Amino acid sequence: MMRIEMKHYWLLPMAAFFAYPAGLPAQPKLEPVPIVLPKPGYEGTPPNFLNIPNMEKPSGKERGPFLAPAGLRNVAKGKKVTSSEKDPVVGDLEMVTDGDDTQIEGNNVELGRGVQWVTIDLGASHEIYGVLFFHYYQPRVYFSVIVQTADDEAFTKNLQTWFNNDTNNKAKQGAGKNLNYVETYEGKLVDCKGAQARYVRLYSAGNNANELNDYIEVEVFGRPTK
Repeated sequence: MMRIEMKHYWLLPMAAFFAYPAGLPAQPKLEPVPIVLPKPGYEGTPPNFLNIPNMEKPSGKERGPFLAPAGLRNVAKGKKVTSSEKDPVVGDLEMVTDGDDTQIEGNNVELGRGVQWVTIDLGASHEIYGVLFFHYYQPRVYFSVIVQTADDEAFTKNLQTWFNNDTNNKAKQGAGKNLNYVETYEGKLVDCKGAQARYVRLYSAGNNANELNDYIEVEVFGRPTK
C-alpha cells in the first residue's frame, strides 16, 4: 500500500501564507492623511434634494480617515489657479487655494452659469493621492462634477479622470458613471491613487439651488515626484 505523507500546514504561522514573494518591494506603510475639516457653516433652510436623479444615498456618518503613504501635505496651497471664468462673479481665483476653507458667506469664489472649470498648477510633477474640494458653505448638490489630472495645462498629456458624475456629458469630457451627492461641510474627497501629474482640473455645471458654480477651497494631498 502506498503511504501518503500528510504535511501539517496548519502549524505554520499565518504570515507564511501572505508573505510577499522574494524580490518584490514591500508595500508602503499607510497612515491617515492630515485633513483638517472646517466647522459646519450656517445651513439655513434645508434645500430640496428630492427628484434629483442618480443620487447617492447619504451615509449619515462622518467620513472615515483617508489612508495614504506617509509624508503627504496640501501641495495646492498658494498655487496658481486659472478658470474658464477669468472674472468671477464673486471673489478672486486666488481664494481657491489660499488655505482658508472657513464655511461662511463671502469666503467663496462664484463662477458664472453653465459648465465652468478651475485648474490648479502645482508647479511641478507630484504624486497625487487625494483631491478634497469644498463648493459652498451650505449643503448642495453640484452637477457635472469632474476631477482630472494631467501633465500639461491643455490636458492632452497623461490625462486621467478620477471622478465624473456628468452623465449627460455637458462638459464634453465623456459621460460619467459616478452618482450625484449632497456635499456637506466635509467637502468631496476624490482618491487619485498616487497619480503623477502637474495639473488638477475640476468641472461643475450649476447646483440644485441655481446655475452658478462655487468654490471655497481645493486641497490636493500629495508629494513631489521622486
